[in-house]
Amino acid sequence: MKIIESKSSDQTFKLGEAVGKEISQGICIALQGELGAGKTTFVQGLAKGLGISEKYYITSPTFNIINEYPIHSLTLCHLDLYRLESENELEDIGFDDLVDDTHIIVVEWPEILKRISFKFDIEINFKFDEQYNRIISVFASGQLGSNLLSRLAL
Repeated sequence: MKIIESKSSDQTFKLGEAVGKEISQGICIALQGELGAGKTTFVQGLAKGLGISEKYYITSPTFNIINEYPIHSLTLCHLDLYRLESENELEDIGFDDLVDDTHIIVVEWPEILKRISFKFDIEINFKFDEQYNRIISVFASGQLGSNLLSRLAL
């Protein structure tokens, strides 16, 4: 586990960018935190680090549920599962089709996946301290997540 203090949106963006630069294959990342905690800002940085074209404006997929962005032979899939009410809806959105070596899956509000014991490679928790700095905790699971976390110079 690594814990990072972010005093600004720019620092949160740069953390995402650093993570993105280390990703070269499909991976599943869970983002947890209250509204405004920096989850989408992190994904914007991640997209930059991955090399996704700046012609794409990275937004929260609150109403779309999934936003997809192509990058070379990979695709960044940014999901917001807040509006899903049951595990059955995962099939409706084609979630199983995304889980492979060519999709970088980043999930905001991942609780519904945790209920079915889905394993994320990386889990990132965003919290505020008393001064409204973001305290970002990064947890790895499995070899892929552990390798990524060990490469990050944070």
